[in-house]
Amino acid sequence: MRDNSSATAHISPVVSHSRAGLLWSLLGVLAFSFTVPFTRVAVASLSPLFIGSGRAVIAAMLAAAALAITRQSRPTGSQWLRLAVVAGGIVAGFPLLTSFALTTASASHAAVVIALLPAATAVAAVIRGRERPPLPFWVMAAVGAVVAMVFASLQGGGVAELTPSDLLLFAAVIAAAVGYAEGGMLARELGSWQTISWALIVAAPVMVLLLIIAVAQQTPTAAPIEWAAFAYLAAVSMFLGFFAWYRGLAIGPMARVSQVQLIQPVLSIVWAALLLGEQLTWPTIVGGCAVVLCAAIAVRVRLQRAAPIPSTTARTHNQRTMET
Repeated sequence: MRDNSSATAHISPVVSHSRAGLLWSLLGVLAFSFTVPFTRVAVASLSPLFIGSGRAVIAAMLAAAALAITRQSRPTGSQWLRLAVVAGGIVAGFPLLTSFALTTASASHAAVVIALLPAATAVAAVIRGRERPPLPFWVMAAVGAVVAMVFASLQGGGVAELTPSDLLLFAAVIAAAVGYAEGGMLARELGSWQTISWALIVAAPVMVLLLIIAVAQQTPTAAPIEWAAFAYLAAVSMFLGFFAWYRGLAIGPMARVSQVQLIQPVLSIVWAALLLGEQLTWPTIVGGCAVVLCAAIAVRVRLQRAAPIPSTTARTHNQRTMET
């Protein structure tokens, strides 16, 4: 009986789900890690407004087809408003802001600033979930922000000099953090890929208008490699990558799974060096490691507070209850 008890059967799926969440989120992070370098490639010929709006419009068409083919139920009530928050953060905000920023900033520089995103997402999740994390969480999140600002200002030419591109990148981090936190919660109600699909649909009218304006201002012409980068941004960064990312967050636990995002800036810097030939300078390496370390500590502190280890008595009681 003990070998086939319900307690044993219950414990195994938990481990499996935990690993599945990490694997799905890792796949999503790998897809997103190419976003900054490929945006840098695309802005060489295409306008940032065209890139930011065009990728969203193409992804919205893919989303509409997927929703229609699978006959998904429509969101209801307040879910539409929450989808608007997701759309504002990750469909419109992050793509447009980073596209404009990368017209002047290097991909590796942008990756270091965007390394704040895991800590910012944790902060957004704390605020959204009305949690009360310990003081070290807020301290490390603040230290990470200061480190990123110091890095950006030093790269810009002086301690007190933040470039317009840096301000755009910081705004992009805030927008994405809000979109990730709200999207992760919605994914548990609507489904992983359904969440990003409906968010794309919600944002489509505005993004179509912006695309029309972008084409009217400048006829899009680019080399094949630049069009290929744009296609990746539209199909993968804006759509397919979220299938995996929100799937991982939905399986959860969200606090633990979100830590995988800490490797994204490291991967982006590596791709920038390999694909774009950007030089890996010591300030970039040290700055990136410092920001990632601060974000990692902040996220882990929140995780430890949010998921305390149950006592032996509680575990024994739960096992006896399940066996009964």
